[in-house]
Amino acid sequence: MRHRVTAATLAALTAAAGLTVAGQSAAQAAPTGRTFHVDCTAAPVGATGSKQHPWTTLAEANAHTYGPGDRLLFKRGATCSGTLAPKGTGSARAPFTIADYGNGPARAELDGAGAHDVVLLSNMQYVHLKALEITNADNPGSERNGVRLRLTDYGTARGFDISGLYIHDVRGGDYKTVSGSSAIHIAVEGRTKASRYDGLDIGHNRIEDVDREGIYFKSTFSKRDLVGQQQDPNVYPGEWTPSTGVRIHHNTLKSLAGDGMKLDTTSGARVDHNRVDGFQLRSPSANAGIWTFNTDDTTVEYNEVSGGGNTHDGMSFDADGASQNTVFQYNYSHDNKGGFLLICPYSGAKTIGTVARYNVSRNDGARLIQNCWGPILGTEIYNNTFHNKERIPGYLVQDDAGSPATTQHELSIRNNIFVSEGTGGYAFKNPTPGLSFDHNAFYGIDMTRPDPGGITADPKLRPDFRLGAGSPALAAGAVIENNGGKDYFGNELKPGAPNIGAYAGRGVRQPPTR
Repeated sequence: MRHRVTAATLAALTAAAGLTVAGQSAAQAAPTGRTFHVDCTAAPVGATGSKQHPWTTLAEANAHTYGPGDRLLFKRGATCSGTLAPKGTGSARAPFTIADYGNGPARAELDGAGAHDVVLLSNMQYVHLKALEITNADNPGSERNGVRLRLTDYGTARGFDISGLYIHDVRGGDYKTVSGSSAIHIAVEGRTKASRYDGLDIGHNRIEDVDREGIYFKSTFSKRDLVGQQQDPNVYPGEWTPSTGVRIHHNTLKSLAGDGMKLDTTSGARVDHNRVDGFQLRSPSANAGIWTFNTDDTTVEYNEVSGGGNTHDGMSFDADGASQNTVFQYNYSHDNKGGFLLICPYSGAKTIGTVARYNVSRNDGARLIQNCWGPILGTEIYNNTFHNKERIPGYLVQDDAGSPATTQHELSIRNNIFVSEGTGGYAFKNPTPGLSFDHNAFYGIDMTRPDPGGITADPKLRPDFRLGAGSPALAAGAVIENNGGKDYFGNELKPGAPNIGAYAGRGVRQPPTR
């Protein structure tokens, strides 16, 4: 009898033989690439890039063109000076990797020595950059970066992974330009071919002592009606072409002159599990901890942001001009001189659909929430917990009414807890007709406020932001649809009236710990 050979059987047979259906070996289908070594402390004799005879300068590394599966490795404990600007590209199955080698206790270090960029990845894709130490402190004040990804009239670049870097002492200037000065700068440039990133992972990096930006995005392909006149069309001429598949996570950023992170011209980005500690410390310009500009559908969650150094912004979070459907949730904000949240359209831009829910704020001031002039539409701030003791905000809401457009504000503040252990503060500045309050808890705050359904009794807020047994805030909030499904602590949200504040569980009976 004749036997049928199914596709599954054929696949199994060819896999067993080490072949693909097309007859190629597995090694041919997924190229392993070549490995090149750089040791800038070695004697420059017979340098071939091998481990025995490594390259000894960045110029040698830059002169080569790399392909899929290639690895460019820098010796641990050695320092190379100048700019690393490799050429070539990896592939989806075999990325080009830049990393370290050896067993030395110290990292492999790249020192820009005052160059514009320490690492420049220009018009490349499928690149993994990891494990290196990067610094650029010479000639402070000029424009420079630690790592810069740059696309110029390239189209779509995919497959970037920037991880495990230690970037420090990048002493740039106070710039917010197309190039900028940053630890990690994601730049999209050009005028003729719309360009963007699709698949960009920035995670587990340590960034310290940077002037001015921590992680910064900018694109010249960013023009759309939502952005109004905020950008000069001669400088940013391209139609809005957002980068996608962006995730920024598990990074630690400390001692920043300006912003912690700024996302620009992205769609669907996720910013999570980052620690920003000390921003807006040395810049005369306005800066925030984590903020969005000209973005769609950004989720900012599970971050801790503190140490905003002054009140020129100086907030943990900001949905800025042309930000659409930005969600801030499950974050911990504390000890920022500027405050908790800024919502800031201006110059004809709009900010639409901002949601801040199930966050915790402690000792943020001079205001908890600030609105710039311009249309702020569909903003919902609910089920957050605000506790102030050492720092008392001057304003609960500071509404900067500098334009008739402020009448377009739609700002709903519901189910929030506001607790003060100090005196004074908590005023409203220029409250507009679109500002509404309901079902909030105010305790220790002497102020006149419209608050239908709210409470003023002690909510029994514990030091860990949970509610004690018998709290009047339990099951006292207004029902909100599409509420994210869980609270700050990960408790599932149940049907029916929710608790007021960021905690959705039962009242805690054991005494609070101090």
